[in-house]
Amino acid sequence: MTSVRFGCFLNGSEKAAWRMDLQYKYICRFWLSVQVVLALDSVRLLNPPEEPLTGHAPLQVLYSCDAPAFVRLDCVVTFDVGNISTSLLREWRCIPGKLKKKTLRVTLPDWLVYQPDGIVPASQWVLSCILRASVRYQKVDAWTVSAQDVAPLQTRPPYRRPVKPHQVCFDWGGLMLGFRRDVTKEQCPLEEETVHFLSSIFASTGELFGITKSLRPYGSNTLEHLRVGAFSFPWCTFSMWVFVTRSCRGSTCGLFYHIDSRNDYATPTLLLTKSGQLHVQVHGGPNESTAILSLFKVPLRAWCQLSLTLQGRIVTVAMVCLGTQPRQVESTENRLSHDVTMIDTDGYFVIGGGRYIKGVEGYFGPLVYYRNRASPQSLSDVAIPQVIKDVNLPGWLQDCQDMTLSIQQSISFYSLLAQQGNKSGADVFHNETREDSLKKCEPWEAPSPRYGAKVAKYLSLKHGGRRLSVQAVGRALYSLAIHKLDIGNNVKVLGEILPLLMEAGCLGDTRALHMSSVIYSSGLGVDKDPSKAWLLALLAAQKDDRLALLRLGHLHHQGLHGVHADPDVAYAYYANIAKQTTVDRQNPSPEQVYVEDIYLHNEEVLNLQTNEDHHIFQWLKHQAGRGAPDAEQAIARMLFWGQQGVSPNIQAALRHYERGAVLLEDPVSMYDFGIALLQGHGLQKDIPKAIMFLKKAMDKGFVPAISALAWYYEQSERDYDKAVQLWEKADHLGSPDAALNLGVVYSVGLYPRRAPDQYTAYKYYLKAAERGHIRGAAEVANIWSTGIHGRVTRRPSDAVLWAKWAAEHNGYLGRLLRRALDCFLKSDMFGSLVYYMMAAELGYAAAQFNVAYLCDQHKGDFLDPVFASQCMRRYYNLTIQNQKHDPYALIRMGDMWYEGQVDGQKRLQYAAEMYKLAALRNEPQGWYNLGLLVEDGYRLPLPLLSELGLLELYLADGDTLPSVLYQSLALFKVYLQDFRKEFSTFIKYRTTIVAVGAPVIVLMVLRFLRRHVLSVN
Repeated sequence: MTSVRFGCFLNGSEKAAWRMDLQYKYICRFWLSVQVVLALDSVRLLNPPEEPLTGHAPLQVLYSCDAPAFVRLDCVVTFDVGNISTSLLREWRCIPGKLKKKTLRVTLPDWLVYQPDGIVPASQWVLSCILRASVRYQKVDAWTVSAQDVAPLQTRPPYRRPVKPHQVCFDWGGLMLGFRRDVTKEQCPLEEETVHFLSSIFASTGELFGITKSLRPYGSNTLEHLRVGAFSFPWCTFSMWVFVTRSCRGSTCGLFYHIDSRNDYATPTLLLTKSGQLHVQVHGGPNESTAILSLFKVPLRAWCQLSLTLQGRIVTVAMVCLGTQPRQVESTENRLSHDVTMIDTDGYFVIGGGRYIKGVEGYFGPLVYYRNRASPQSLSDVAIPQVIKDVNLPGWLQDCQDMTLSIQQSISFYSLLAQQGNKSGADVFHNETREDSLKKCEPWEAPSPRYGAKVAKYLSLKHGGRRLSVQAVGRALYSLAIHKLDIGNNVKVLGEILPLLMEAGCLGDTRALHMSSVIYSSGLGVDKDPSKAWLLALLAAQKDDRLALLRLGHLHHQGLHGVHADPDVAYAYYANIAKQTTVDRQNPSPEQVYVEDIYLHNEEVLNLQTNEDHHIFQWLKHQAGRGAPDAEQAIARMLFWGQQGVSPNIQAALRHYERGAVLLEDPVSMYDFGIALLQGHGLQKDIPKAIMFLKKAMDKGFVPAISALAWYYEQSERDYDKAVQLWEKADHLGSPDAALNLGVVYSVGLYPRRAPDQYTAYKYYLKAAERGHIRGAAEVANIWSTGIHGRVTRRPSDAVLWAKWAAEHNGYLGRLLRRALDCFLKSDMFGSLVYYMMAAELGYAAAQFNVAYLCDQHKGDFLDPVFASQCMRRYYNLTIQNQKHDPYALIRMGDMWYEGQVDGQKRLQYAAEMYKLAALRNEPQGWYNLGLLVEDGYRLPLPLLSELGLLELYLADGDTLPSVLYQSLALFKVYLQDFRKEFSTFIKYRTTIVAVGAPVIVLMVLRFLRRHVLSVN
């Protein structure tokens, strides 16, 4: 008996998808004619349905056999839990002879076609479904398949399927089964009339950054009818917790307010005045508004619950403050002369600062909106929420206040001694701190001024009694902790420096707070404590620390360490640091370094890292001296931004910019030097000279110079026609700067003879962002956070991604990454791990990968094996959740699933998923590992093969699939070899040109910086 499989037996949907070329069709026809003559085993589905539905035309099956056999039609279903169900649909005998066609009606299982209704049973979630026709021979104890054909069916989710019209009468038992709750159609949970706008704690810096929330109409007709009916007679309560650390700097600051679709304040508006009183605004019909000023004041440094209740025309404002002695309870009721109008689905609500008003300085706790009813809680029953208790913010601040007072007294005492000429004791500081470092650390909740007092003594005596601040003592403590970390080089040193960091944080050093937060979060060298880590991050973020803002944005974006995932809260933090990033880039300093994605496993990139004494940098200087403008640009940007390991040196960078502009007449250097002259970066402003260089650069066709000149005409000359003309020209040439500035002039109404147009501005902002402009990304995120009524809907999740991308270009993050890389290049692996971990906890993908890689490489070295395994699992997993990540992380996560290092069990399906994702990103190791899995006996699922473009191999034998996977790997390697060959030839060619003295340089040697651009302020 001969069994032959032919590649031409494809179903109709596969033909449509793959679109076989004409030559392949002729081959199929040839083999078909051979089958007719020889009557070999074959089967083919001629008109399979596209999805499992009723009413499909009768199915036609073409088949033949060369001996008596059976033809079988099956439905094979794969579920999300990994189970496979095979249902026999039809079976008939096959008589040897020519090809035959059978027409039959196919009845698929009800649970696959219809919605579950009690009679039709519910099923597990279906991943894939195929019709399979096969020719089978029966042997003594088994069936053998000689030919088969498959057709994939597109399944619907359970409740998008039709309801089965039952045509029979059911007995009483069947009817009761249909009414049972656990088998009737599942429904969405009942809509609650209580909305939790904020469920955690938010650190408010007192700036224009707050939490934006919006509401949708009820899905329930009953609740929606009640809501609409209460538009002019609202009956609801807003309840919020607040902890104010400082009085408003302006006349008022934002607590909670409603902005309608016309961008006006709507009901309710709750502000805090400079005197600490509550300012409440409610609105009625046209020209009907009422402002209420509370008689009581909100105390500082105490958790208070503020509630605003609307009951028709009655407005009640109440406050309960806990932690004060005695407990403070206030309430005022106001009866208005007009109706109150509130449409809570119109516009959006803001917690804290927003576009129109700055927020309070302090912290916001849980905020609840009782949508269609007054709060059921009485003032006497108010208790502090558990999320506030967990961090014990008042306790920390009180202890730090006591410590600060103690340090101030030490400073005064030792300053007086120094003024009197008594300097004894100044030289014993290091000995005392060295001895004390061996003592047991005191509890973190109550930092003791043990180290701070010694530092205050040392600094006071050293400076001869000159005025010393407690902040200077905090900075000294932080520097001492970093010094101990640099020389410690082991895990134990973290426990030793933690008291120093806690004291420094108490004295106002936010860097120390952030570092302490990361240590408690990671559990490296100390017991892991998410609550302490969160408190320290909140304290630093409230003081506007850039890295702490990034960290909290990441925690709320991903919902890590017990923090509630909330895109609106995450955006509030990211928007702050994104704004600071745009400002920081306009004010470069030695504290900032260009952010670079450097992965520690990439030897090629690591070899490009340099410094002022490195051979690469010296070679560039040599080429620049020979008149190579590319080399001059590279050196200038390395020095200006601190790139590729070079320390920032703005003055030296400006000399190279000037040389390239004046001597070499390089348009890029002309532009860079012109910008420096225009904005006064590192030298005195010289606008005429700047304009001269920019015009020369523009005449040479350098597009950014066009946008810069337009900025000059708009800012200095107020010639908006000329500015817009140049910006539109640059925008047509792809300038991100021009697109941004056109968005600005449309937004503020400066475009000549045109009214302000926010939607047109939004389109230009989006264009700038897509071209890589940081401020453009921040502006798009800002619009997506609130929307534009009737034009742009709110997209908070997408707003977070744009704001995060902009925030991650901050130069202070770049400084941290550079410090980590420097430690690695100096073989200080522990220091590198600590600094990369500080960056990884900010959500930066490259740092997360590098932490996992260091834990991977040094497991059992200076790291405990258990901690190293947890570290690898956590940070590789976090890495692959980022939009951009290195495929190596997917490979290692797949290996960990394969080896059972994730949950103690070997999970081949998860390993295959990781390898597949790596293969789709052109990672050869992904293809190779998939082949190894198949050789080990694992059958790749149908959806996985479909994504890889190998659907036709689902039913292939165990030898065919691995060979195809290895062939894919081999083809990719050939491509890489061809690329490397061409690249090597290119390098040799360019090097030869340089060797004979031509003023060019090999651009491939450097990772050039993105050009800095001008924006309308």
